[in-house]
Amino acid sequence: MIDVKIREGESIEEALRRFKRECERDGILQEIRRREFFESQGARRKRKLSETLRRMKRKRLYSRYKG
Repeated sequence: MIDVKIREGESIEEALRRFKRECERDGILQEIRRREFFESQGARRKRKLSETLRRMKRKRLYSRYKG
């Protein structure tokens, strides 16, 4: 759980900005969007596989230019 305490002399807007940044970094909004609708086991497996393939493709592409 994200806990943002307002610092001395800090405005609400700055604290809210820090809170949003923490939520984005932890992937909370992405998780909420993913859980918004029911996802069957088969659909979940297919999504995970495509994410893995995309990650591997990106890694292979970057390693080609890196070294």
